[in-house]
Amino acid sequence: MNRLTLLSAALLAALVAGSALAATATSTIKSMDASKRTVTMDNGQTYQVPAGMDLSMVKPGEKVKVTYETKNGVHHASRLEAAK
Repeated sequence: MNRLTLLSAALLAALVAGSALAATATSTIKSMDASKRTVTMDNGQTYQVPAGMDLSMVKPGEKVKVTYETKNGVHHASRLEAAK
């Protein structure tokens, strides 16, 4: 029984450590690079955006809320919307 408990705990720890958790941030867009698919905020944070994301809906100087996951030190945006 102890081996099963240890195996279950180890499996759970591996799953939690390997999964990315979505986070949100609110900031003002400083610049955008459509060719690199990046949005840089006024705080210096840069987000990679997916090819399907329509960047024409936002522009530099606009305050936005970004939903993102960090993978290998890179912030990948899954949602970008005007901040309220």
